[in-house]
Amino acid sequence: MEVRAKKALGQHFLTDQKIARSIVDALTVPGDVLEIGPGMGVLTQYLLERSEIALKLVEIDGESVDYLRSHFPDMQGRLMQEDFLKMNLQKVFPGRFGIIGNFPYNISSQIFFKILDHKDCVPEVVCMIQKEVAERIAEKPGTKTYGILSVLLQAWYDIEYLFTVGPGAFAPPPKVHSAVIRLRRNDRQALGCDEALFKTVVKTAFGQRRKTLRNSLRPLARTKGVADEAAFFADAVFDLRPERLSVADFISLTQRFENA
Repeated sequence: MEVRAKKALGQHFLTDQKIARSIVDALTVPGDVLEIGPGMGVLTQYLLERSEIALKLVEIDGESVDYLRSHFPDMQGRLMQEDFLKMNLQKVFPGRFGIIGNFPYNISSQIFFKILDHKDCVPEVVCMIQKEVAERIAEKPGTKTYGILSVLLQAWYDIEYLFTVGPGAFAPPPKVHSAVIRLRRNDRQALGCDEALFKTVVKTAFGQRRKTLRNSLRPLARTKGVADEAAFFADAVFDLRPERLSVADFISLTQRFENA
């Protein structure tokens, strides 16, 4: 029995066993671990060998679920057939848990946003995603690929770009290269500013990334009721484009809006 790769689910099944083992070996947290989108279990087989891990799996594809149950007798109580994006993670994991998986390319950003919502419960993430997205997430300020996900994830996680994976490692092969990254929760417990406003500032700034911050953030200043726009935007930082700012810079920028 084989599982048909479904384009609508963004499925490209990893077939290279050496790469699969390398991905699993990159996971360092013991205890509860959630594998997202196990497919035909190429990572699962190696995860089950690790006695220090209490593995659970979430898979939306019924055909994959049937395959896993028939090929892995130990799936009872571990495998959940549902959409990760709609899962109540706190119900499944009352404490901390790691995340691993070959994330579907078409929803990888949404997966990361959900992880951010549970950042205090997720100390580590090891995942394979599209190379372009991996580079963007791991990128430092000052480059064209640095963007919204870079800032929001780097605010809470230290990110390592581990290795690149070519299309030939998959069936069917994707049209792009993939990459494996590892996210480890950093020591930051709070931003020092309103978190929702921080997200709004970052998203608004990068929403028009070719503009200077003065131009892209002016509508937000009006929404926030900034009384003296000329004085507020006089600082030289507003001459910059968003990709020039670090996480700390965006925190400082958010504090300006709070205190305006």
